[in-house]
Amino acid sequence: MAGSGAGLGLGIDAGGTQTRWALAAPGGAIVAEGTVAGLSALQMGNASGRDTVRATFTELAAQVLPHGMPGRVQAGLTGFGGDSELLQRWLAELLHLDPQAVHFCSDMVIAYRASFAPGEGYLVYAGTGSIGAFIDADGVFHRAGGRGVVLDDGGGGFWIAKEALRHIWRREDEQPGSWHGSPMAQAVFDYVGGDDWAYSRQFIYGQERGAVGKLALAVAASAERDPVAAAILQGAGRELARLAQALLTRFGPRPVALSGRASELHPMIMAAMRAALPPATPLTQTAGGAHHAAARMASQPEPKNKT
Repeated sequence: MAGSGAGLGLGIDAGGTQTRWALAAPGGAIVAEGTVAGLSALQMGNASGRDTVRATFTELAAQVLPHGMPGRVQAGLTGFGGDSELLQRWLAELLHLDPQAVHFCSDMVIAYRASFAPGEGYLVYAGTGSIGAFIDADGVFHRAGGRGVVLDDGGGGFWIAKEALRHIWRREDEQPGSWHGSPMAQAVFDYVGGDDWAYSRQFIYGQERGAVGKLALAVAASAERDPVAAAILQGAGRELARLAQALLTRFGPRPVALSGRASELHPMIMAAMRAALPPATPLTQTAGGAHHAAARMASQPEPKNKT
C-alpha cells in the first residue's frame, strides 16, 4: 500500500463519459489515480441506474484500496441535486468509512476549484453537457446554463453530436444518399454502425447521454475536410462564450477558464469562443484536474467546500 489512515483524501470527479479518482496525501501530493465508467446522479432515478452506480462504485473501491484507505472522500457528481444519503452509504461501505466522512457535491464545484479560488474567475465547462460556473468570495455557487441535454447544454459533446445527426438527416430528407459526399456523415455513420436510420435512432435514443456525447469525436475528426463539421464546432465555441458572457454581465469582469473534454476536441472551439468574448477578457484553457482538486480538498482536516 502507498499509505493509509485519516490523512489520505480521495477525490472523485464523476462525469457522463468517465469517472476519475485520485488519492492525495496531507501535503497535497497525488499518490495514486485512475478511471472507471461514467456516472450521473440522474441514474439514481431508476433501479437499473442504481445498480450501475453501485457496480461502478464497487470497481472504483477495488482500484483505490490497494493504494491506501482514505480518511475522507470529496466526490463531485454530474446532475447532483443534493440527495446523497444512499450514495454516501454505498461508498462508505465499500471503502470501510463512516458515511459522514463521504461528501458529495456538484461536479462543477470541484471543477471550479481546479481552476480558481472562490471569487477569482469564471469557469466554462464543456463535457457531455455544458455549464458556466462562478463561486463567489462567500462560497455561493452561481451558474449559467447546465440545464441538461434535453433543454440546452449548448457546446457540449451531446450538443455537437445532436447537431451533426440533425444536419445529416435533414440533408437525407432533401437528397437521399447525400451522405456519400460528406466526410462528417461518413465518419458519423461509421461510428454509429451504419447509414440506415435505425442505427442513428438506436444510438441517439438507446444509450446514456455520455455515450452519445462521444460521437463528437467523429465530428471533430472530420472538421478539416467538412465545412459543416467545422461550422458545428465553431457554433459550439459561440455557445460556450454565451455562458461566459452571462456571468460577465451578472458579476463583472473576471478571467474566464475553459475546461472539459469536449472543449479539447478541436482548436476551432476555443478560437470561436475567444472571438465571441470581449477582447479584454482573459481566456485560458485548462486541462481539468478536478479529481486532483477534490482529493486535496478531502485531504484537509475540515472540508473546504460548503456549497
